[in-house]
Amino acid sequence: MEERTTSPSGIVVIGASLGGTRAISYLLTGLPRRFPLPVALVLHRATDSDASLREVLQRHSTLPVFEAEDKMQAVAGQVYLAPANYHLLVGEGCFSLSTEAPVVCARPSIDILFDSASAACGSDTLGILLTGASNDGAFGASKICEGGGVMLVQDPKTAECPIMPQAAISAAAASRILTLDAISEVLCHLPQGQDRG
Repeated sequence: MEERTTSPSGIVVIGASLGGTRAISYLLTGLPRRFPLPVALVLHRATDSDASLREVLQRHSTLPVFEAEDKMQAVAGQVYLAPANYHLLVGEGCFSLSTEAPVVCARPSIDILFDSASAACGSDTLGILLTGASNDGAFGASKICEGGGVMLVQDPKTAECPIMPQAAISAAAASRILTLDAISEVLCHLPQGQDRG
């Protein structure tokens, strides 16, 4: 069994809503087996959503996909999905879950994931904001940019629903505006630890 780096300094955080299952599945399909960072996902989902979303994403991923648990360690080359009705936060080397109030009518909230990732990993944060029908993620994307991280936003013209990526762009919270193909290329060519855009 190949060894994986435990508690790496960086992280990839991805947020999406309407149309996001398809978009995230596409990105996961392209990830190399020796991916250098943990990947944390927030996809808006119903509060009573079951484990089938994890199973759908796993079918498209060469990396193992887990529903995140409180105090679960962040391990490079693994994918962590926010559970239904819980905020997912990044700490120093591990995740935490919260049932605090919804943010922008969402729990899990993309803003909370992005903001906590930036606080924990600073310039070693790579954020990706995809298709969606709300402005959740725009604030968190701005925090990633302010912290020196890289924020990739899906080109609204290519998104199933352009509202979410457009909100981040309007908030000047996009390092680069890319198609899904281009985002996949960035992920496939990450150096050990971070992308510098």
